[in-house]
Amino acid sequence: MRLFLNSIWANGGINPSDTLLLHSDLKSIFRFAFKNKLSISPDDILDSIINYLGPNGTLILPLFNFDFSKGAPFNILTTKSQMGILSEIGRIHPETVRTGHPIYSFGAIGKLSSDFVGLENYSGYGKDSPFGVLHKLEGRIGILNLPDQHSMTFYHYVEEFCNIHYRYHKTFTGKYTDCNGSESTKTFGLFVRDLSLGIKTDVNRMGELLWEMELYKGFRYGDALGIRSVLAKDIFRETEKIIKEGRAEDFLFKIEKASKL
Repeated sequence: MRLFLNSIWANGGINPSDTLLLHSDLKSIFRFAFKNKLSISPDDILDSIINYLGPNGTLILPLFNFDFSKGAPFNILTTKSQMGILSEIGRIHPETVRTGHPIYSFGAIGKLSSDFVGLENYSGYGKDSPFGVLHKLEGRIGILNLPDQHSMTFYHYVEEFCNIHYRYHKTFTGKYTDCNGSESTKTFGLFVRDLSLGIKTDVNRMGELLWEMELYKGFRYGDALGIRSVLAKDIFRETEKIIKEGRAEDFLFKIEKASKL
C-alpha cells in the first residue's frame, strides 16, 4: 500500500521536501483500492503524503467553510472544513496550524508550518493570505481527481493581485472565536465576482493552457487517478500574463447573458 500511495504523489510531479497545497477528491483512490482489493483509509492517505514530503516538506490543506458568509459564527478550533474528507482529517491532525480567515482558512503541517502561525489575513485571496505565503515560498499546488474549475482557487489570488475589473471587494461580519477561545465580532473581505455583469468563473481553459505549456506535471482530470501539480510561481506568471494581455474572459471567466423570454 505504501508503494502504491507514494507512486501517486510521484506520478503527479510532487517531490519530497515540497511545500505543497493539495486539493483533493479521494474517490478515484478508493475505487482503485476496491478494484485491487487494497485496504486504504483517509488517514492512510494523509499519513502517506506527509511521510512522502518528509521532514523538509510542508503540506497545506484547504479548510474552506462558506457558512460565515451566510451569517454563521466561525470558530478556528472547531469549524469544519467543507473541502472533502482529507482536508477535514487534516484539520484535526495534532500538528496542524490553522490560518484565521473564516471562509478561506488553511491547515499547514510540516517544516514551514510556523510561517502560517497567527496568520489572520483580512482578504481571502490577498497578498498576505496563505496563497501569498505559498507564492513567496515557491511552493507547489497539487490536485487529486478534480477539474481546475473545482479546485484551483489560486487563480483568484492572481486576479486580486492584478486588481481585475470583473471582481470587487465585499465584506462579511460575524461572530469569530480565535485560537484562545475568545469570541468577538470581526469583519473580513473577499474579492468576489460582479454578478451584475453576469460574471461566471470558468477557469478550465486556463488549465488547458498550463498543460499546453507543459507546466502541469502528472495526469489530467479523468485520466488514471487524476493527480497533477504545478509550481505556484508558474501559474502566477502565466495567469498574470493572460490578465495583462486582456484575455481573462474565456480563460478565467465568461459572461452569462440573461435569457430572453
